[in-house]
Amino acid sequence: MNQFSRTQRLFGKAAMNRLASARVAVFGIGGVGGYTVEALVRSGIGKIDLIDDDKVCLTNLNRQIIATHSTIGMDKVDAATARILDINPNCQVVPHKTFFTAETTHMFDFTQYDYIVDAIDTVTGKIELVVQAEKCGTPIISSMGAGNKLDPTAFQVADIYATTVCPLARVMRYALRKRNIEKLKVVYSTESAMTLLEDAQIDCQEYDSCPPGRHQIPGSNAFVPSVAGLILAGEVVKDITNEFMSGG
Repeated sequence: MNQFSRTQRLFGKAAMNRLASARVAVFGIGGVGGYTVEALVRSGIGKIDLIDDDKVCLTNLNRQIIATHSTIGMDKVDAATARILDINPNCQVVPHKTFFTAETTHMFDFTQYDYIVDAIDTVTGKIELVVQAEKCGTPIISSMGAGNKLDPTAFQVADIYATTVCPLARVMRYALRKRNIEKLKVVYSTESAMTLLEDAQIDCQEYDSCPPGRHQIPGSNAFVPSVAGLILAGEVVKDITNEFMSGG
């Protein structure tokens, strides 16, 4: 018996060995990516790269699994690393305190990854990740917009060119067509974004724990980004173990 015994009853030993040998890179360790990391580690992924340059701040407490009062002010990759090793001390964690852009692409060897998870929230970064994954032939799954939404049942897994409603997916479709990228697996919501009820000056700069003025602050909650993150993880695990689960 081991900590993955119940998972092995569903997947089988060969699939669990494959997960243990897999290396997955998760770009963005926030409300979505944090839950992806959590599920991947609890599923037996043996090596995981964490890419994020943010620190945990007070406003993360409502939705991010790594955010507690004791982790406020910590680098997110450090908080996530500690949590991962507490769950599975045998997991190899490679933290990168980096904001991913086209300018920081050179820091990563995308051929080393069995799978890439895009859970970042800048369009330029997302496009660059897809381009690099395409160039290296590395599987990738991308999260579309999860902010300003309330319905966790509205998420779907689809190819980017089959998505509807999501404004971020529309922008991504246009950009990927221009680059002749023919497909991209995404998790997206068919729910229209809400109009925020308050225009409060919510600025986590006052807690001295977040990079300045990177993007607008959306509304969010505990149950929408977490579901998106868990779906991402489920797709990664399914794809990595597919040959064993299908009897191939």
